[in-house]
Order: sequence, then C-alpha cells, then structure tokens
Amino acid sequence: MLDLSGRIAVVTGASRGIGYFTALELARAGAHVIACARTVGGLEDLDDSIKALGGSATLVPFDLADMNAIDALGGAIFERWGKLDILVANAGVLGTISPIGHVEAKVFEKVMTVNVTATWRLIRSLDPLLQKSDQGRALILTSSLAHRCKPFWGPYSASKAAVEALARTWANEIERLPLKVISVDPGGTRTAMRAQAYPGEDPETLPHPHEVARVIAGLAGPDMNETGKLYLVREQRFAEYTQP
Repeated sequence: MLDLSGRIAVVTGASRGIGYFTALELARAGAHVIACARTVGGLEDLDDSIKALGGSATLVPFDLADMNAIDALGGAIFERWGKLDILVANAGVLGTISPIGHVEAKVFEKVMTVNVTATWRLIRSLDPLLQKSDQGRALILTSSLAHRCKPFWGPYSASKAAVEALARTWANEIERLPLKVISVDPGGTRTAMRAQAYPGEDPETLPHPHEVARVIAGLAGPDMNETGKLYLVREQRFAEYTQP
C-alpha cells in the first residue's frame, strides 16, 4: 500500500481531471498536497474531498502563465516546509487543432508558455527543494503526440516534445542524486481536454481520471527508482528513449 505520510507534494492543474484525482490519491496516501490551478471553485471542491479522507491540502490559485507566481511558490514552500518531496507537473492547454500555417500567433504562444515555459519555471523554482528531500520524485506529464506528430496537432505535439526534453535533461543532470525524474504519458483519458480534442468520441470508452491517477500516484512513492524514462500509464510500463 502506498504510504506518503509526511511527504509534501505539489500538483498543478489540480482543480479537475487527472490533476484533481492525482492530488486526491496522494492525499489518501498521507501526503500534504499543495494544489495549484486557476479555478478556485475546483480547488475548494478538492479541498473538501481531501478533508473527507482525513487528509490536508494547501490551495494555491494562480495561472501558470504567471512566472512570478511560480517563483513565489518555491519561496513559500521553502519558508514553510524547507523541502518538497513530490512534483506532479500536470497542467497544460491544448490550443487549437489546425494546420500549422493557420495557427494564430497568440494561440501558439499560449501553448508554449503554459506547457513549456511554465514547466521549465517550475523546475527552476522547485528543483532546489526537491533535492532537499531524501526521496524526491518529479513526474512530468506528457503525451504520445510528442512522438506521433499527427497532422494538425503541431503546437501541442511540439510543446510535449519540448517538455520531455526538459525532463530528460533534468534527470541526466541529477542522476547521482536521490531525486528521480520521469515523463508520464497517461494515454487517452475521460477529461475535458480530451472531449475538446475529440468531440465525437464516446467518453465511456476511455478510463476515468481516477483510474489513471492511482497509477500516477504510485509513481511518486519511494519504490519508484527509475529516472529519465517515459512511463506509459495505459500499458503500465516504462519505455526506454532511443538515444541519438
């Protein structure tokens, strides 16, 4: 059974979907969850659910496009706890499904800002805190589209490829430390983003976010000793990256 008692965990995009249920699973295992999202109502609902389990959370409502807020998050965690044990970098935006040449500049820039730049900024802000943990774990959510590069998915695919590159580079830089960093591909899941991307799809054919969240939460435990790899939730296995 997963035991995260005394652990401090940050989850971004925690107000709904995979982030919401991952935060819930981490709290169920005993972690104190620092839940980050734009939607205050969703965070408050999460807080109620965590309290119902007997767990605890700190709600941090902010937009990941606010880089100063990300920096402030790291400072606040240091002042209160002095360390961080778990990061689940889940939040992201889809953008538009469109030919590359038709994507508006503001849409492309938003996808890159939220999905890539904010992830780098989270790493920059939280890496020193994760290194203070005896068993730090960083889970960076990605997508198969980082590799498949389907037509019309250019901005999202490019952003996830960049996120995976950040995660792999980070893992290589700290490979001699207790901190482990992996990319996590949840696969198709019954979320609002999935419905936006595939409006004609029957959501009942997809796993519920709570099913995916149980697997992701397990990867944050002390028994997860892989680093610099890609974990495929639907297949429940690690995949090796092809080295150049």
